[in-house]
Amino acid sequence: MERIDRNALERFCTEVFIALGLPRDEALHSAEILVRADARGIASHGVARLWRYENGLRLGIMSGGIEPTVLRETPISLVLDANGAMGMSLSRKTMERVIGKAETSGVGFASIRNSNHFGIAGYYSEMAARSDMIGIAMTNTAALGVPTFGTAAMFGTNPIAVALPGNDGRIFSLDMSTTSVTRGKIEVYNREGNPLPSGWAVDPAGKVTGDAARLLDDMLFQRGGGLLPLGGAGEELGGHKGYGLAVLVDLMTAVLSGGTFGKSVMDSEATSARVCHFFGAIRLDLFRDPKELKSDVDTLLSELNGSPVAEGHEKVLWAGQKEQEAEARSAVEGVPLAANVVSRLKSIGKGLGIAFPGSLSG
Repeated sequence: MERIDRNALERFCTEVFIALGLPRDEALHSAEILVRADARGIASHGVARLWRYENGLRLGIMSGGIEPTVLRETPISLVLDANGAMGMSLSRKTMERVIGKAETSGVGFASIRNSNHFGIAGYYSEMAARSDMIGIAMTNTAALGVPTFGTAAMFGTNPIAVALPGNDGRIFSLDMSTTSVTRGKIEVYNREGNPLPSGWAVDPAGKVTGDAARLLDDMLFQRGGGLLPLGGAGEELGGHKGYGLAVLVDLMTAVLSGGTFGKSVMDSEATSARVCHFFGAIRLDLFRDPKELKSDVDTLLSELNGSPVAEGHEKVLWAGQKEQEAEARSAVEGVPLAANVVSRLKSIGKGLGIAFPGSLSG
């Protein structure tokens, strides 16, 4: 691993996006969201995906400066057609509008169709949490997940993120895929040449597979097989619950907005599929005094940290704690990137005449 100064890495990615035709605000948003994923230790959703954006922008599959179409709007809701806009910047701007609705009316919701990859879902739910709200974010993805008792991919990794604030910047931030792992995690194992752990995915015959490269190829061309739902195969460990959550995300993101869902959401070799999102914000003071509520959040999180620890582990964590601690470390030591990711970023930069920043780790 190499560690790169966060500000320098954001500047590099911003310059790449601008060189590829994005307006400056969209470039800044996109760079910030990608780098935040790496800063939090979520390499599957970070700057390693920059090549997909490069391909998509060069081929005209996605573009900057596109205005979404408002399909329906009320004081508390919004439905948009993104028209192929950049998913990260569009999603940030949409969550800002959702938060604005919640500030006025108590709640705000939005469902979007025809968008692109939006990075880590927790980025958007935490935007609301920082405004003393409950934040919700979801997105569907290309069909990669195999339903319980099935062998063909019928839904995406379809993440769900929910965030509630405590005090002093602490945020309970649940951000999870509804499959056992994300495709990005499979890509990480493939880049590193490691076999997949048993129980993450199945091949076209429905048998557990450890071959990351073959799995990625089979999923891309929809030959069968794919990622298992959260809980794994069958019902014994709750795989059917992960399956149900994945379908719920398709309903909230795509069916509500009139977008593409299920097996019809397909990636290409060049870029990611057009996808759909859902955002929500709910003001804390609809329920209780925000100060008292956040104090109880702190108490619960502290109780979790103080609960008995299993042998071989240091402490019990709450959702989002590991990522927030990793981000604090990245601010001091730099953002961790795998050597092969650095090599690819340097190649992208070279092609555009943009120098990649030096490593802080020697």
